[in-house]
Amino acid sequence: MAEAADSQGMTPSPARRWLRRTAALLVGAPLFAGLLSATAAPAAHAAEDVVGGQSVQVSLDSVAPKAPVKSDTLTISGTVTNKGKQAVTSAHVGLRVGAKLPGRSGIDETAARTAYAPGTDGAEVADGPTAKFARLEAGVSQDFTLSVPVSKLGLGEDGVYPLGVSLSGQTPTQQYDQVLGIQRTFLPWQPDAVEGKKSQLTFLWPLISSSHLTAQTGSDAQQTPVFADDSLARDIGPGGRLEQMVSLGKQLPVTWVIDPDLLATVDAMTRNYKIKAGDNLVTGTSQDVAKAWLSSLEAAVQGEKVVALPFADPDLASLAHHGRDVPGSLGHLQSATEVAQKTIDTILHVTPSVDYSWPVDGAVDPSIVDVATSAGAHNVIARSDSLRDGALAYAPTATRPIGGGANAIVADARLSTAFQGDMSMADTSTLAVQKFLAQTLSITLQDTEKQRSIVVAPQRMPTVSQAQTMAAALHALDPQRWTQPLDLSAAATAKPDPLAATKVPGAGAYPDALRQQELPLDAFQDMKNTQGTLDRFKVILTAPDRVVTPFGNAINREMSTSWRGDSGGGQNYRAGVQLYLDGLADQVHLIQKSTATMSGRSATLAVTVQNKLVQGVDHLVLRLQPKSPTRLQLGDDGNAIGEQPVKVDGDRSQSVKFTAIANANGPVPVTARLYTEDGTPYGEPMEFTVQVSEITPTVMLVIAGGVLLLVLAGIRMYTHRKRSMAREESEDNDDPGQSNGSADADPGQPSDPTPDTGPESGAAPGPGEKVDH
Repeated sequence: MAEAADSQGMTPSPARRWLRRTAALLVGAPLFAGLLSATAAPAAHAAEDVVGGQSVQVSLDSVAPKAPVKSDTLTISGTVTNKGKQAVTSAHVGLRVGAKLPGRSGIDETAARTAYAPGTDGAEVADGPTAKFARLEAGVSQDFTLSVPVSKLGLGEDGVYPLGVSLSGQTPTQQYDQVLGIQRTFLPWQPDAVEGKKSQLTFLWPLISSSHLTAQTGSDAQQTPVFADDSLARDIGPGGRLEQMVSLGKQLPVTWVIDPDLLATVDAMTRNYKIKAGDNLVTGTSQDVAKAWLSSLEAAVQGEKVVALPFADPDLASLAHHGRDVPGSLGHLQSATEVAQKTIDTILHVTPSVDYSWPVDGAVDPSIVDVATSAGAHNVIARSDSLRDGALAYAPTATRPIGGGANAIVADARLSTAFQGDMSMADTSTLAVQKFLAQTLSITLQDTEKQRSIVVAPQRMPTVSQAQTMAAALHALDPQRWTQPLDLSAAATAKPDPLAATKVPGAGAYPDALRQQELPLDAFQDMKNTQGTLDRFKVILTAPDRVVTPFGNAINREMSTSWRGDSGGGQNYRAGVQLYLDGLADQVHLIQKSTATMSGRSATLAVTVQNKLVQGVDHLVLRLQPKSPTRLQLGDDGNAIGEQPVKVDGDRSQSVKFTAIANANGPVPVTARLYTEDGTPYGEPMEFTVQVSEITPTVMLVIAGGVLLLVLAGIRMYTHRKRSMAREESEDNDDPGQSNGSADADPGQPSDPTPDTGPESGAAPGPGEKVDH
């Protein structure tokens, strides 16, 4: 009725219009809601997929075997953790294998992905293993283990396959099966030995530490060393970083790269040593630990290739960019290289090679290469992210000539950085090992027709977990299906690839991050000042080696790469070395005088030189110089300046005496200073005053009387002789026949008359009293 009325143009009543509108709303609301639900559901599901892809964390704690063969059963264990705010129900962990990766870039891309990608990650392995969880509450973790025969993985030709472990389940808001978390790793698939040439793999195993010894030594005959702290004892003790490096390394085909300073420091621990504890020194007690570590290392390196870095592992880049501007800096590198071979040979009884230099992170530029080869090394260990082979589709042999008779040994950057970061978690360690194996297989499969030598140069000071992870990766290569071990010496002499890059990058290509960590110019100026102090000090010592050796080593430690990232520590170390050396040099000094009084025209002045050192000092000269040389003379032959050689035994004082002659009354300032024999000032000058007392009239009268007596005596002698000569001439005239001096002379002839005056003394007054203040 209503519709007929409307159609006929009739006007409905207000009540009827209200009823019609209400009915329309009631009928349309469900339809509108349905439309909203239909359009909103896909968006909600998409959003849940994005969030759900990260709501559950999947960790892989182990993959065994790491590089399986056809007959193996692959076992993967790990943990799933619900990071979301909702519980997950009907959850299960499954295994996914993707398509073989195209090469090293494919490995990098897969490792960088985080969210689940259905087309790339592949479907779950059919009839594969699963671990099911009915409910996984928010914040809860559950362990899982999956085992599957390798034959069920559907692996094809040799290569690297992405292996994903995913957790699928439902949430209260998304009640359908979806992937809520995934972790990817890599499965290197090379069940049989490579048909062709395997990659030759050289792995450097570094034994390097930060500086632990101070320049201070005891005053005893053994020169008891002093350690800054006791951290080295922990490092070489059971489970310590360096203990693990030795115990793991002795089971691996590696090239040992050793800092001789570490060996010298541990060797010092085998005897009596002290440890700084604030302002005090305490006795070290880790002698047995040190002996055990050295014994284990000596056994490990017998018959193995050992490379010696320059003593204390100097920072070659800092030397090149800053040290070359300071005279003498490169000389420290030369001395550090010379002592390296002797140190290792003496302690480990093996002869190391010193023909290698290793800039930080293998980053090079022309100046670094120049410095690195300046001390005799012909091989510079670089890295492929510095000396790049961008035009090649494969990784070339590591060694290549770079001019000037030098070679670069270019370590692979991906492999060399594979074990950086925190490897203490089983998940990160497992992923690092699998990725390393995948990269090595991918390198080999790039070109099996070429014999290529690949070098791995890891971080200088691996942590315990990093060392353990590296060892696990190398053990996984034991079957040698696609690699074979090679020591660094053989890698250095391998035939270079003619297509490999040989041009050293310019200075502008050096990484800014590394440049900011370098030792500043001031550091090398500090080393120069310390060396200058040492040079002036050693020439006066009777046993200079007791000082030159510890301080020479300390200056080498000031150049160490271990100060990168610790500029404050490096500055404090340098300041401490200089302060201690200054303190030793000041042990030889002049004892301060105040005023010396002369009560006469001349006196003996004494200046005391004190030597508080254990050893004697020599080759010193003490010089006294008055400010008024016309009033006071201190040297021989009337010279104003007096000089006397100085030689003082250990822990003794020596009084050095000078004869002073005063020409006038009053105070005369005098400067005393020590000099080395070549005229270089030693220590600080010492000033004092010589007070010349008034020369009184009585003293002058005595002096004048003495002079008068001398004159009168001279006149008397002259007159007497003149009379005698006159008398002899008179006698000759009276008796010309008598011969003078004849034995026939008349015995009764009277002799010359005896002088009627006694002898008169012409001696000057005695010197004044000795002055020694």
